[in-house]
Amino acid sequence: MAELRPSVAPGPAAPPAPGPSASPAFASLFPPGLHAIYGECRRLYPDQPNPLQVTAIVKYWLGGPDPLDYVSMYRNMGSPSANIPEHWHYISFGLSDLYGDSRVHEFTGTDGPSGFGFELTFRLKRETGESAPPTWPAELMQGLARYVFQSENTFCSGDHVSWHSPLDNSESRIQHMLLTEDPQMQPVQTPFGVVTFLQIVGVCTEELHSAQQWNGQGILELLRTVPVAGGPWLITDMRRGETIFEIDPHLQERVDKGIETDGSNLSGVSAKCAWDDLSRPPEDDEDSRSICIGTQPRRLSGKDTEQIRETLRRGLEINSKPVLPPINPQRQNGLTHDRPPSRKDSLESDSSTAIIPHELIRTRQLESVHLKFNQESGALIPLCLRGRLLHGRHFTYKSITGDMAITFVSTGVEGAFATEEHPYAAHGPWLQLQRHFLTCFPSPEVSFSPAIGGTTNDRGNPSVRSRTLPLPWEIKRQDMEGERHADATLQ
Repeated sequence: MAELRPSVAPGPAAPPAPGPSASPAFASLFPPGLHAIYGECRRLYPDQPNPLQVTAIVKYWLGGPDPLDYVSMYRNMGSPSANIPEHWHYISFGLSDLYGDSRVHEFTGTDGPSGFGFELTFRLKRETGESAPPTWPAELMQGLARYVFQSENTFCSGDHVSWHSPLDNSESRIQHMLLTEDPQMQPVQTPFGVVTFLQIVGVCTEELHSAQQWNGQGILELLRTVPVAGGPWLITDMRRGETIFEIDPHLQERVDKGIETDGSNLSGVSAKCAWDDLSRPPEDDEDSRSICIGTQPRRLSGKDTEQIRETLRRGLEINSKPVLPPINPQRQNGLTHDRPPSRKDSLESDSSTAIIPHELIRTRQLESVHLKFNQESGALIPLCLRGRLLHGRHFTYKSITGDMAITFVSTGVEGAFATEEHPYAAHGPWLQLQRHFLTCFPSPEVSFSPAIGGTTNDRGNPSVRSRTLPLPWEIKRQDMEGERHADATLQ
């Protein structure tokens, strides 16, 4: 629960700006991380020392539900000459380490990230006659912060968030989010590490799908070229009724060309999925997915989990020679350098069941497997094939309902245990599949639609450029547990 109030002590807008004028006694009492971020706000808004802010009534570290201690709201005048409209600028306090006493975040040193290493910002176009900022963006930011705290996965510039609902609970077409660097907020060095500022950008469903099929940075650059869709500072207008592709149809051609040239940088998703080994009867006690120690089912080993995590991270890097990370990747200080990692392995199961040592799990070659995806996951199959495998890369589905993963790999991906000779292989609950997929496709410029989704575009209208994807296996459409899903049997 939160309340709206002018920022006064102990909120983040109360202290004097950092520097010689700051009282040493006051600085010793005021949380240093909070003080450092506030200094950046004062640099940007020197005429707004006490902005309105939404504050958590019961702080997260006291058992409250809201991870962000504060969300400050500033009035930004924009720059009409540069097509930057007046807007409200929201800035969070709480994803970084504000206090330095381990009440929320562990201190890891001044050279690394402070807390999760970032704070969220959001820019909302100010409506005519609006005298105070709407407060719904603060709850949106709290929702994203809850995800970060619960999963301990960090966000990066270019990431996308599938929200599936108008951000302000209206009838708006702005129902999803991309993330990018805030154009004005500079990284801050605090006593507890570095803090960067990631800006939330509201987008339409069609724009989200394009970001998935191509890459988030590419769509963000297109949004910057369309003033009514964001402009240079990527300001969200909840009243925007057209996508950038409806405003400028030529932008779709740029996306299609980008997909053809670059493929997709989305290397995997958490999804509702499952697989079964049809090579042996399910009661076989050596089934690759049901080996037990005592009465406890086998989980993904720690090393397998680490490899899958590295796979997902490295998807953002467009490599000329795709590589699945080795089982024992060479790491520096526990980090990779392709993108900032999460502090916790999001693929780690919360189950208390035992983990079989990696060395005791043998890789099995399978003759026939049965794949199952829910409709949303199945709709990403064309992205997996066209945007990843056609470009010599890999794509991973990690189950959100069980300890299981499915990775599609193309020929030539190093580190894969599925090969041309044995295209279906399992390492515990982790299945890899490799096929000569390219021989199954028409020309790459064709726009595919998955068999489970029919041949309609995102707005439900017939798409003359779409066609059913000629997958190298059978797909059946069924209902299960009240949800559409796709079955695929590979032999």
